[in-house]
Amino acid sequence: MRQAAQSRGNQRISPSRRKAGQKRSALPFVPGEYTGRDPQGVGKVFNRFVSERGWNSPVAVGSVISRWEELVGPEVSAHCTPESFSDTTVQVRCDSTAWATQLRLLRSSLISRFDAELGPGVVTKIEVIGPAAPNWRKGLRSVKGRGPRDTYG
Repeated sequence: MRQAAQSRGNQRISPSRRKAGQKRSALPFVPGEYTGRDPQGVGKVFNRFVSERGWNSPVAVGSVISRWEELVGPEVSAHCTPESFSDTTVQVRCDSTAWATQLRLLRSSLISRFDAELGPGVVTKIEVIGPAAPNWRKGLRSVKGRGPRDTYG
């Protein structure tokens, strides 16, 4: 290794023979060559760290939940919120039946948007849940039956 360094013109100078303020000679700089010690951006390091450990899917799951407004738009996110993410299915609760219907119509375009933003196969199904009807059971005992005859939502 010393012979290879000496053939490149690099010589080791002992600290006692070095002039004041003179640094130890380093390897010659070659543009575009990565030595492993070069500084890198945080995003590049984080992406390599995630891919080495096989965490791409869990990170993508977090991206769907945290970036929901950015991915679906402000109007849809104001009325529809993701509740859970299991396997490749996102469960979304809408605040009205009209918005639930609208989201069902937008389902295929949203999945293609998720594929473009997060990678293919992260989200393959969007399960739309409408608003929950109120519960009329009060107290310890209740009478079986359908309850009030009205629709909600």
